[in-house]
Amino acid sequence: MLDIKNLNVSFDGKKLLSDINLNIAHGARHLLAGHNGSGKSSLVQTIAGNPAYSIDSGTITFDGRDITNECTTTRALLGIFLGAQNVPEIPGLTVLSFLKHSCAAHTHFNTGRDLSMGEFLQRLESAREQLNIPKDWLNRYINVGFSGGERKRLMLLQLIMTNPKLAILDEPDSGADGETQDLIAQTIANMPNTTFLFISHQTTFTDRIKPTGITTLSSGQIMIK
Repeated sequence: MLDIKNLNVSFDGKKLLSDINLNIAHGARHLLAGHNGSGKSSLVQTIAGNPAYSIDSGTITFDGRDITNECTTTRALLGIFLGAQNVPEIPGLTVLSFLKHSCAAHTHFNTGRDLSMGEFLQRLESAREQLNIPKDWLNRYINVGFSGGERKRLMLLQLIMTNPKLAILDEPDSGADGETQDLIAQTIANMPNTTFLFISHQTTFTDRIKPTGITTLSSGQIMIK
């Protein structure tokens, strides 16, 4: 699903990642470990296509396609989802409108057809009930006034609705109580066709996920055991 070869990355002229080689199989639940500042977030931001991170050399192949030079939007439409650690508030944009436009874009990209409102609302209701999300959330602005736990549930709602091929979760357990961590783990378990690459520092959370593989970074390089 994801094949990274000899990847070297810099940010604002400073080298952050050196000679990264990583292969993640379809359906894996892969843990990216390492201390703060080791390069984990830099790697996932690079995979997602954040233009602030410059790929100096190397390749990223996703689902058989070279995406090294693809923009963030194309990567997202191809099926890469990033649940970032720090998410912005977007005043004026409701959860409902955000999800509708996101799902419509994915549907049209993958099938060439328009997403009907009926199909969208049916999928939304199913996902909302699965995550026990109140209906009034749908008319609230993105992350405005949301607690840390509520933001995690909103991330999961977007994850379920877009149903990506690869979901990258950057410390999804950060600031989440035990109940929310259980919900995240259960959501991951309920998506066997999605490959997960996640970052976590908490063994209590990683034990819930039961990672199929672990890669540890240190000073921007993969530690070889």
